[in-house]
Amino acid sequence: MRNNFDNQLEKLNLELITMGALCEDAISASVKALLDGDESLLEKVFAADAEIDQKERDIEAICMKLLLQQQPVARDLRVISSALKMISDMERIGDQASDIAEITKFVKNSDVKSKIHIKDMAAAAIKMVTDSVESFVKKDLDLANEVMAYDDKVDNLFDCVKDELVQLIVNDRANGEFCIDLLMIAKYLERIGDHAVNIAEWVEYSITGVHNI
Repeated sequence: MRNNFDNQLEKLNLELITMGALCEDAISASVKALLDGDESLLEKVFAADAEIDQKERDIEAICMKLLLQQQPVARDLRVISSALKMISDMERIGDQASDIAEITKFVKNSDVKSKIHIKDMAAAAIKMVTDSVESFVKKDLDLANEVMAYDDKVDNLFDCVKDELVQLIVNDRANGEFCIDLLMIAKYLERIGDHAVNIAEWVEYSITGVHNI
């Protein structure tokens, strides 16, 4: 019985890793499409978002099977319930990458895009998503705590981008609409960082039984 349960938990971990990788791909492709002006990448983002939605349903099914058939004990129950919470945040990450792709359709000014720290923000957000999922799979509380602390970097980069965009508008008001689009993209990246923090907090709960709300 326990061997079967452990096998199902391993399957859960693999599905979470796949879902996390899809999130990373979606963020990376959406920002690359923005910075390089490569609209062919947008369909990759939308396809990844659809796969993320499917993975959420697949993982829900695994979790429900574990809950209903395996009668998990306290710590196992925390792991399963945490996974259910995590995939909700990961699904939102996919949505926000898709939102970035939608805005990217209308953003054309590549010269200005190169002057702001969107690429750095995206790299930091992707790192947070990767590390948060890895901390769950490896049951690594230290790594989960690092994710929570790293959110300050994403927040600081958001403030930096915001200041850069304000200065661009001051220098040339014709950039106004364009800069608002970029600010929205930066906000989505900040929210992705927040979702990664949520995942890390559920990792902490799965390990310690304590959840800081």
